[in-house]
Amino acid sequence: MVKPIKTTCPYCGVGCGVLASVDKQGVLSVQGDPDHPANFGRLCSKGSALAETVDHQGRMLHPSIDNKTVDWSTAIHHVAQRLQKIIDEHGRDAVAFYVSGQLLTEDYYVTNKLMKGYIGSANIDTNSRLCMSSPVAAHKRAFGSDTVPCCYEDLERAKLLVLAGSNTAWCHPVLFQRIVTAKKHNPDLTIVVIDPRLTATCDIADLHLPLRPGSDAILFNGLLNYLHQNNETNTFYINQCVDGVDEALASAAASTVSTTVVAEACQLDEALVAEFYRLFARTERVVTVFSQGVNQSSSGTDKVNAIINCHLLTGRIGRPGMGPFSFTGQPNAMGGREVGGLANQLAAHMAIENAQHRDTVKRFWQSPVIAEKEGLKAVDLFAAVGRGEIKALWIMGTNPVVSMPDADSVREALKACEMVVVSDCMQETDTTLLADVLLPAQTWAEKDGMVTNSERRISRQRSSLSAPGDARPDWWIVCQVAQAMGFNDGFSYASAAEIFREHAALSGFENNGQRDFDISVLSTLNDAAYADFQPLQWPLFIDNQSKEITGTPRMFSEGRFFTRNGRAQLIAITPRLPEVSTDETFPLILNTGRVRDQWHTMTRTGKAPHLSEHSPEPFVSIHPSDAARYSVVDGALARVFSRRGEVIVRARVCDTQQTGSVFVPMHWNDQFSSAGRVDALVNPLVDPISGQPEFKQTPVRLSPYQPVWHGFLLSRRKLNMHDIAYWVKATGKDFYRYELAGEQAAQDWSDWSREMLCQSQHDISWVEYLDEATQRYRGVRLVGDRVESCIFIAPTHQLPPRSWLSGLFERQALSEQERASLLSGQPGAGIKDSGAIVCACGNVGLNTITDAIRDQGLNSVEALGDALKAGTNCGSCVPELRVLLKQFQ
Repeated sequence: MVKPIKTTCPYCGVGCGVLASVDKQGVLSVQGDPDHPANFGRLCSKGSALAETVDHQGRMLHPSIDNKTVDWSTAIHHVAQRLQKIIDEHGRDAVAFYVSGQLLTEDYYVTNKLMKGYIGSANIDTNSRLCMSSPVAAHKRAFGSDTVPCCYEDLERAKLLVLAGSNTAWCHPVLFQRIVTAKKHNPDLTIVVIDPRLTATCDIADLHLPLRPGSDAILFNGLLNYLHQNNETNTFYINQCVDGVDEALASAAASTVSTTVVAEACQLDEALVAEFYRLFARTERVVTVFSQGVNQSSSGTDKVNAIINCHLLTGRIGRPGMGPFSFTGQPNAMGGREVGGLANQLAAHMAIENAQHRDTVKRFWQSPVIAEKEGLKAVDLFAAVGRGEIKALWIMGTNPVVSMPDADSVREALKACEMVVVSDCMQETDTTLLADVLLPAQTWAEKDGMVTNSERRISRQRSSLSAPGDARPDWWIVCQVAQAMGFNDGFSYASAAEIFREHAALSGFENNGQRDFDISVLSTLNDAAYADFQPLQWPLFIDNQSKEITGTPRMFSEGRFFTRNGRAQLIAITPRLPEVSTDETFPLILNTGRVRDQWHTMTRTGKAPHLSEHSPEPFVSIHPSDAARYSVVDGALARVFSRRGEVIVRARVCDTQQTGSVFVPMHWNDQFSSAGRVDALVNPLVDPISGQPEFKQTPVRLSPYQPVWHGFLLSRRKLNMHDIAYWVKATGKDFYRYELAGEQAAQDWSDWSREMLCQSQHDISWVEYLDEATQRYRGVRLVGDRVESCIFIAPTHQLPPRSWLSGLFERQALSEQERASLLSGQPGAGIKDSGAIVCACGNVGLNTITDAIRDQGLNSVEALGDALKAGTNCGSCVPELRVLLKQFQ
């Protein structure tokens, strides 16, 4: 048996350890690493399905220029010459890079070095701008550095956990399970969830505050005022460690005189506000977790500082079980911050506006130039591309045509750009289709380097599979282009380890304890030590007794900060509600975010059958009263319009959504749907300090979408649906699932279906049924004894369930009873249908769960776990299991 390879998960910022095993046939399997301190063996549904995403289908295998395959030498020299020509003719700021938290630290480091230290522009930004730049700005204002003070252990040592704008259960499931376990072991642990929506995370909440969207700063300013009024200020700590108190308190008092005022402004029951404030005031060990619901705002930086203010005023920071804690969205968003991947940063947490820092970095790099001012942040960067000011853009490992706000403008900007270079692992994404040059990059199982998670823990990403075709590491691609531009001395690295040693050395160069980020003890790691590196939290030092490299679990334990005078800073916050104007034309507010089993724009998770079953279509969540007002029916299709465009999505009518607000997930794109790219609707308003876009507050309107026909199609082959008005593709096990709707009925559904599905008449039988009176059609194509495809058409959205038919694609041969039931779309007597998947980790369906509850008398989540394994891995399905259990009580 080959020893498993210890690596890390490529999804969220939890940074879970993964054991990757490859058998003799080259087949990869994964499981959680029980020794990794981030997850102790747990994986979420996405991490558990990683092995389903590593096939070579759809991979970018070779470089290309203008859709013609070329070799690496030709591609490298073409990119280098075009970049240099544009720089010579239009200046350094006419080129830009847009990179990603999917890059490893070494990739990030050389890319930032090339742009800021050799090209001499700071026009390099990252998709991490979209998820965590507000915490970066807030940390720097409060602490003088972009320092996350907490560690995961604090979640378990706290007495009060406040989860603000964080659907932890779905977005950081492994950390959610650590919280669930902590609550089981410590019944005194109280959990408060602050979120406009009733999310899965509320399943463990002792208190849920469904505040008015965007009013977080009002709530926390009110808390600051309450703490002061009730003598909960830590006077000794303030006197020794904190400045700006009087100004912050005065601002808080002016905007939040009482809990009554706060409750009215936040549209909350005053008793809820008072109880939250009382809990915070009377509990010493408080951790406040915040994520995209706070960050993705036009006032996100102020919201984060409003949270930090409350911890600084009470001295609840730097000690076990307390502090403000930002959960990052991407696997190496923190690593990108360390190398200065944002347009307003320098490497090693140095500041681009600081002349001394610029000189330090330039001398260390021995670079010919250094960027002297911050570059364009993401939204402004793409706007500059659209205006023709940026003439060359290199995009690495991200899909901005889907993920950026006002995404249609991004698409148009790329169409007009003189040269677009895209490094990616996938051949066809919404962004690669607009590229002039494509450069094949390695993907998760092939990459080798370092990543840093949300608690500052550096871990090794190790390759487990060889790369297909000409795919290369991102750092290698960047260095080759740099050398072709004449920068040989700065980019002649032989390995990722060599890059990392330089990165580590820069962190300690002329530092002397003045900067938080210091991993310089790793600058002398030899290749073997780099290969064997075990997870550690920076800053790092040599332990005097053991002489071992040691990490730092939590920061600011000594009350020393990285400001000029070493004291933290309370920031005076004047709360601002989102700058949106709803009217009769656009009366609702659109909120976007993630679903449980998908990731970003689905280039990886869209390949995994287990991950497509829980939410196979893009949808809009809407409160029943709003659904009635706009004539939208649960399960039918709906149109969501903003001033920038529209999407067509499935309606989910639910009382977990506030009135006046709708939610649409961000993942779907033009490769998986005809009209599901929701970020095309999103207002590109940004936080003036951080540049982070406002993804939670776009005025929209809603109306029913009423096609002439609805349908679904299951096929072993990938089909072209682009002539159909509405379609969504999902990957199943041994088949593809298509949800369909059209605005014009076929004259003959049998001919239409056969033309689409029957490419050959060899060894084919066709079973069909047509009710002309109701315009319902059903057809099944068989090849031998196997189902090859099936299609169901009806005038309404009410069609048979897909689960039983989907399961038939796993059969090598159908039974007579299964054949007889095909056109009904449902199993006959005695045939089991597991139902729609509820637990993706264990592949446990709805019918299996409800049958077990009813037939076995199961009455708890634990009993379901024992019987079916449902909910026993990542636990993100547990809230749904509880709902099902309640239905049988």
